[in-house]
Amino acid sequence: MYKTRLVLQHEVRTILTSKSFLFSVFGIPLIGAILFGLASLLNQDTRASSVVNVLLNNPNQKQANGYIDQSGLIQNLPENLPPHALIAYPDETAARQAAAAGEIDGFYLIPRDYLQTGRLTYVTTDYSPLRDRSSSWLIEHVLRLNLLGSDAQLAARVAVPLNVELKPLAPDTQRDDDNPLTFFLPYSVAIAFYIVILSAASLLLSSIANEKETRVIEMLMSSVTPLQLLTGKIIGLGIVGLLQTAVWLSISYVLMRLSGSAFELPQAFQLPISFFVWGGIFFLFGYAVYASLMAGLGALVPNLREAHQATTIVVAPLIVPLVFIMILIKEPNGVVAVALSLFPLTAPVAMMTRLAAANNIAWWQPAAAVVLLAITTVLIVRAVARMFRAQILLSGQTFKTKLFFRALFGKN
Repeated sequence: MYKTRLVLQHEVRTILTSKSFLFSVFGIPLIGAILFGLASLLNQDTRASSVVNVLLNNPNQKQANGYIDQSGLIQNLPENLPPHALIAYPDETAARQAAAAGEIDGFYLIPRDYLQTGRLTYVTTDYSPLRDRSSSWLIEHVLRLNLLGSDAQLAARVAVPLNVELKPLAPDTQRDDDNPLTFFLPYSVAIAFYIVILSAASLLLSSIANEKETRVIEMLMSSVTPLQLLTGKIIGLGIVGLLQTAVWLSISYVLMRLSGSAFELPQAFQLPISFFVWGGIFFLFGYAVYASLMAGLGALVPNLREAHQATTIVVAPLIVPLVFIMILIKEPNGVVAVALSLFPLTAPVAMMTRLAAANNIAWWQPAAAVVLLAITTVLIVRAVARMFRAQILLSGQTFKTKLFFRALFGKN
């Protein structure tokens, strides 16, 4: 137990200090958050007042526009608006001279009949037919503000008049087959479990293959048993995988809250607490099974490149539920769905897809699937531990499917 804990601590410490892992855990979500923020700023449905806020936060901004108000509508500009942002000119001649001198990028000509037509003209020194509407946001906000009697709050509300939160009048506990959530909810669960289990198990494959290629595993095998080594690695990298998943889910949740959109699943599609309990159990056992198979794969191949090429053989059963995804969703209590959810190698994805697709899954089925998964986990861990023998680890031979399964069943 002591040596298993040492292996566990070593794996956790090694992964957490890896720059590539830190980038995948924090860097990728950070890039996603930045892109999310930029998309929000560039969205044309953003409040008009955000343009004013950008200008206020950048007082040194050199770009400026002018305007000529022949309609006499503009009486007030937004408070604290930098003087260079929007400059009034008495006539078109003065505005053209300022544009030619480089003092402004362009100017708006608001005609006398603006209230009747809503039309205005923008004259720019840098004309482009593909010019976006972002340059007109400020003048739109100024015109809206003056049309509404300089009421900034009312102008902001007119710009974005509603923020709808949908709630059913009478909660329906029956799922509608025509509702897109009937398909997308269990489909999303299936994809999520496939990605999470595979990504966590792949950490063990990389660890074994790298240590074998650098011959570090030879030193480890001289002081720990194969079972201690494998158990420590599975638990340690499982903790790291859970950490990565938790960080990604937390950042996704924060971004959804910051988006300002309110969304509530109908009662028929709300997942009960038991679903998340089963989800944790199936993730742990599914990860243990596939991490062990990945470890066996890493023990047989000479390097990490060939290990990645051979992963298709190991993860093939995990893909089967995705192939039968329509059957799992439309007939969650059918023979095929029940068989896939009880077979240990397909159970993690298939059973969780069924639990998300229907609320009437018999309790004994996930319980039986967990028992079968637990038995399979013990058998595979012990089988892979037998594969960690010197003649296999040091053989350096090319991966062969037949050799892998013979070694797994102790025949080689």
